[in-house]
Amino acid sequence: MIQLEHIDVRLPEFALQDICLNVKNGEFFTLIGPTGAGKTLILESIVGLVKPSGGHIRIGHREVTAEPPERRGVGIVYQDQALFPHLSVRKNISFGLRYHRHSNRAGKHSLKDLIDRLGLGHLLDRSVHHLSGGEKQRIALARALAIDPEVLLLDEPLSSLDPNFREDIRQLLKQLHHETAITILMVTHDFSEAHYLADRVAVIHEGRIEQSGLVADVFMRPSTPFVAEFVGMKNIFPATFTASLASIGELSQQMKATANGSGRIAIRPEHVILSVKKPEGAVPNLFKGVITGINNQGFYSEINVDASGNQILSIMTTSHVHTARLIAGQGVFIHMAPDNIHIL
Repeated sequence: MIQLEHIDVRLPEFALQDICLNVKNGEFFTLIGPTGAGKTLILESIVGLVKPSGGHIRIGHREVTAEPPERRGVGIVYQDQALFPHLSVRKNISFGLRYHRHSNRAGKHSLKDLIDRLGLGHLLDRSVHHLSGGEKQRIALARALAIDPEVLLLDEPLSSLDPNFREDIRQLLKQLHHETAITILMVTHDFSEAHYLADRVAVIHEGRIEQSGLVADVFMRPSTPFVAEFVGMKNIFPATFTASLASIGELSQQMKATANGSGRIAIRPEHVILSVKKPEGAVPNLFKGVITGINNQGFYSEINVDASGNQILSIMTTSHVHTARLIAGQGVFIHMAPDNIHIL
């Protein structure tokens, strides 16, 4: 368990403000946010490299706010691995054991199990030079886990790897978490990593936590305009509400929720459905529009549509765009389900 209670960190040009997080025992938790939001600073506060100016840090049932790093029971892996270039793989892995004493997990047998699990046995006597990115990241993981930490902190551990190595390490992390049930807090920029690995996620912006919760809730039901835009809602409009109707300009849309007054709505682009022919039957929130542009992103394409002066973005597979023969200037029908329209 990791518990941050009202943590403040003051730096000359940046500050963490009133950070409250509760990572449950055995949970895989991710922290996301733009560059410079304070993600790594939170990890460094937990590990003890940065001293908070206020608040409390608890790991397990221990207050560790004033403890030195070696007494906190924390392992950390950075995106650049931070391996010691003058040491062999074996000595890199065992480096932290001299500073940590455990009754039975720091012995040779448990270390051998860890090395076997990570597939590093054939590399032990080699230098860390000329190893692949995936091999270096596995060594960094082994070094962090060798001290038998209560919690493992991961600072964008996959961002510097090529796609093949990234997928291998991502699967390895999931397997390790399943086998060891260790508490993990990972910083990432990759939303797919959060969806694949994490139970819950928090979004940080300018030193403050904007939203925290289950991954699906944060991505599908953001609570602020910043979170909505950051997690890819894209379609964010000022609106006026009358019961279950939301009006954006000349368009009135049926919602599942109810509200009155003014505010904003957000719709994920993959929930904006386009069709050349008018759908049969009663379809809620059906409008006419004109495609103003198509941006091919490889496996998927972004389609910009003008609907009564409102610029709406839809995402669909590129193969479907080709099959439907969608082109700029073409008239289309737009529809979206009421429960996919979210109030901010």
